Amino acid sequence: MPNWEVLVREKLGGGSLESEKLREVIAEFAGHLEETFEQLRRQGLSEEAAVERALSQVKNWQSLGRKIQKARMKEDVMTDRVKQVWLPGFLTLFLSLMLLMAIQFFGPQPVIVSTSGWRMTAPVAVIYVPWLLSLLLIGAIGVYLAGRAGASPRAMLLSILFPVLPYSVFFVIWIPVSLILDDHIGHNTMRSALLLGLVAWVVLPGVALLAGGLPVQIVKSRRASV
Repeated sequence: MPNWEVLVREKLGGGSLESEKLREVIAEFAGHLEETFEQLRRQGLSEEAAVERALSQVKNWQSLGRKIQKARMKEDVMTDRVKQVWLPGFLTLFLSLMLLMAIQFFGPQPVIVSTSGWRMTAPVAVIYVPWLLSLLLIGAIGVYLAGRAGASPRAMLLSILFPVLPYSVFFVIWIPVSLILDDHIGHNTMRSALLLGLVAWVVLPGVALLAGGLPVQIVKSRRASV
């Protein structure tokens, strides 16, 4: 009986098919061909004819090899994206939310800012100074994890700013809504509220995250270039 894994590897030009995942694909496909071969033998075909008939199920081996390689590359890209972007990003987001909840529950009290100064008049922005300081460390953690996974500078930057993305999306959605409601709500009040909210929940946290993450990114880039 022929060694089907060797045959499949030779047909696919197996010199470049050395990853564990591709070896599994070759083994699975070889098993399928072996089953076909045994069925053909039971039908009375000679071993040589059964081998030829089984292999003839694939019309273009080179095309199949390219498709397998392409699928492997896509899988590798997805795996890298998870390790370099999504895992660091969601970890920094989780840490920032948990710290914000802890500060809201245990204190200290936030700084309240309004368009009329420090008096309690609407619209107001709530600024948690300890949370902003903690974002320095969170930004550094995000870029460290992304860099350790081999992320590009752009992916590192995304991992730094990931915790402010939900707030950014909120304002991207709310700004058009505010324009629609502009006839029903005081124009100056709405504009001031949006501006204060944008500064308190996007600009200041973003600056804090960058202040913590960019130095780590610069150090890692210099080490990589040495």
